Amino acid sequence: MTFSEADCATAWQTQSLLMSYPDDELVDRLALLRAATATLPTALAAPLNAFLDHVSATPLIDLAADYVATFDHRKRFSPYLTYFAYGDTRKRGMALLRFKHAYRAAGLELGDSELPDHLAVVLEFAATGNPVTGPRLMIEHRAGLELIRIGLRETGSPWAHVLESVTATLPPLGKREHEAVARLAAEGPPEEEVGLAPFAPPEYMPQAQGGAR
Repeated sequence: MTFSEADCATAWQTQSLLMSYPDDELVDRLALLRAATATLPTALAAPLNAFLDHVSATPLIDLAADYVATFDHRKRFSPYLTYFAYGDTRKRGMALLRFKHAYRAAGLELGDSELPDHLAVVLEFAATGNPVTGPRLMIEHRAGLELIRIGLRETGSPWAHVLESVTATLPPLGKREHEAVARLAAEGPPEEEVGLAPFAPPEYMPQAQGGAR
């Protein structure tokens, strides 16, 4: 299904906020997020509304604890897209640098508090920075996104709803993508190749992972 550029931008901005660490600002924005999803086609809105229902019914402290347990403590659900393609290897540094360059080319400078491949950051970039490059970055890491979506759904995580909406904005998986997902599920991300020099400056190398704050 193809959606308009405006619908995708609204969906990506909403998804970005919902994939960030839940805080008081999220609670304050619930009415605004409800209004935004009301403008979207059902395929994008229904899963987002399901997640917003969960947010409304869950104490913030419990929601935040669940976020940390899901995304900070389980690499299977890592929100950092390049992790699935490169693991914690040195090659990941160059992939992170490519994200930084894409943002800079759009006139955006990312702060040092978050890695550029966090899904919430990429979604916000797609919504407000570049509606072509943003989704292209997600499509390039489609296997990882699909693995997160499947895993969250299998474990009954409420964030599965957000990933359902995210993937609905992207082209359907082709044969090669399905094979990549199956391979990634079976083998996991690459492991470090011993003896290789870093491929990017140290400031772009992955550090210890933590949720978006």
